[in-house]
Amino acid sequence: MITILIIVSIVLVSIIAFNNREFYIKGWFSPYDIRRFKQHYRFVTHLFLHASWEHLIFNMLTLYFFGMNVEQGFVFYFGKWGKMIYVLEFILAGILATVPSYFKHRNNTSYVAVGASGAVASILFTAILLDPTNKIYIMFIPIGIPAYIFGPLYLIYSAYMSKKNVDRIAHDVHFWGSIVGFVFPLIIKPNLFSIFVDLITAN
Repeated sequence: MITILIIVSIVLVSIIAFNNREFYIKGWFSPYDIRRFKQHYRFVTHLFLHASWEHLIFNMLTLYFFGMNVEQGFVFYFGKWGKMIYVLEFILAGILATVPSYFKHRNNTSYVAVGASGAVASILFTAILLDPTNKIYIMFIPIGIPAYIFGPLYLIYSAYMSKKNVDRIAHDVHFWGSIVGFVFPLIIKPNLFSIFVDLITAN
């Protein structure tokens, strides 16, 4: 399974970074270093680094539970190209989700970020597109929220928290990663949207 390979790769690299500060610094997302030193590789390498074990475990659990379904869905809809498209979305979403942050912080020498959150958010929202009536469970909430309801609520929350900027979480990355995850499969196969609507209305 491609999902498992991605998870193993991210976990291994993150563990190395936990124990090697220089390695961690060379890979984190730094808009200033990208602009000043043309280190464009940072758009990708930050996906394999995490700030803490909690950060890593949360992202990887989310990727596991939703990524397995998306991977299978892509094979169903895209055939032999499904797994390649899945990897492409993951990497592309991870890059595109940080582009707004790059332009916002490219002159800020102190801004850095790490984590696969943008890419993971994209997989989550692809899962919502492919299975909108699936129930999503949130900690401390005893009932499942239908995915097609959870999606808009999550986008509103991410946009609001990004504007408030009261914590160290990259809510803007979550927002744009989610958008990529919903739109990217539709660019390749537009009739997925009619299937999405049919699944909701038939529920």
